[in-house]
Amino acid sequence: METILETRKLQKSDYTGFEPLYDDFRARAGEDYKFELPPLEYKDFIGAVEKGLINCIVLIENDLPCAFLIYTTNISEAIELNIIHSYNLENLLKRGYYLLEEFTRQLKFSGLKKVVCYPMLGIQKMLVNETAKFGFKFIGTAVLRFKFNGSSSRTIFEMKKFPPLEENYKIVPWSDEFYGYTVDIIKSSFENSADALFDPRFKTDAGVRDILTKITENIYAEFLPQATSVLLFDDEPVGICFANLTGDIANIPLFAIKQEHRQKGFAKYLLHNTIKTMINLTDSGKIPMSEVNTTTETSNESAYKSYLHIGFKEDYNYQQAYLPVV
Repeated sequence: METILETRKLQKSDYTGFEPLYDDFRARAGEDYKFELPPLEYKDFIGAVEKGLINCIVLIENDLPCAFLIYTTNISEAIELNIIHSYNLENLLKRGYYLLEEFTRQLKFSGLKKVVCYPMLGIQKMLVNETAKFGFKFIGTAVLRFKFNGSSSRTIFEMKKFPPLEENYKIVPWSDEFYGYTVDIIKSSFENSADALFDPRFKTDAGVRDILTKITENIYAEFLPQATSVLLFDDEPVGICFANLTGDIANIPLFAIKQEHRQKGFAKYLLHNTIKTMINLTDSGKIPMSEVNTTTETSNESAYKSYLHIGFKEDYNYQQAYLPVV
């Protein structure tokens, strides 16, 4: 029997056949795709698609949905390709290619002039070669974790002793008065970095303000101002280590120090202060947390070593793919 394939945006007529495909993805989201939180329930996913919050391309094989690709366009200045999944992970390379082909075709005619970013988590690392055929480029990203219990992280952390900060420097918790200074710190640190390749917001003041607003106003996750560490020099912010929380998992979403204050070991001081605050919040029962995680480029040896120095462990790494849409 000849196999008939069709790629298209998910339609209402596909819903019945699509549900078991989506449920197969949900069952694999943690182990195979490294999702830290469960994906949307099926009915909530369909609701988000119908509201235009999520875009879904489905591959139909002999009238049955067998694979899909999900992307979003309204969260940031980047088009975020979230997931490519094939039922039972069968023929992932071939099916992934067809989905990427339709995805790039739709973008070509969409009028969107953005960058596509695609964190290739878990099993999706198999798609690197297929993705490269469409012009994507890649940045290695490491996921690091500091577990508060049941690992050596706290032992390593408690062994670290730091001398007093240099004169005129001090570390304080976040205050809204630091917002304007922080825009400058983040933009100057990231505008020419690899991060700006897949999130162009780092290149403009307005873009950086959008990122900071989403962090500090609990849009990405619950902001933890008390655990966000700010490095001051002569009472002016020159470094920042943000902290937020989803469930009982904390995260460091953004970390930067102004160029003229680098190479002095301040990154370790900021990290140490943030982790110490989180441990105190957890041990006191005020905000129980199981771990804090973060990501860093595998090529950023200085940042990578700073995390390891105070007890973080690399959990896994993946390719962050990006593609300018022209």
